[in-house]
Amino acid sequence: MAQSENMTRCIELCMSCYRTCLGTAMNHCLEMGGKHVEPVHFRLMMACAEMCRTAAHFMLINTPHHKHTCGECAEICTECAQDCARIGGMDECVAMCRSCAESCRAMSH
Repeated sequence: MAQSENMTRCIELCMSCYRTCLGTAMNHCLEMGGKHVEPVHFRLMMACAEMCRTAAHFMLINTPHHKHTCGECAEICTECAQDCARIGGMDECVAMCRSCAESCRAMSH
């Protein structure tokens, strides 16, 4: 069974979000310090990156379980976008998480 266009796009968004969250956390946040490395925020960014990678993986292996991982990914991405917006200076991460959440929400139905 071939991937749908929507699934292919969602995989790409998840992988981009994975790279953006991980890169932002490991570079920007670690270098900024302070509120950027507060445990709750930093763990959320790590969880978001990992969940995005997992959601992409589940879609790539074409398991029906991708609906669950995409649903969870949408939730975590939404939470991560809100927290990055709260702290500020992470517009790219906020935008990426919002796009990924929207795409994953659609794939979870």
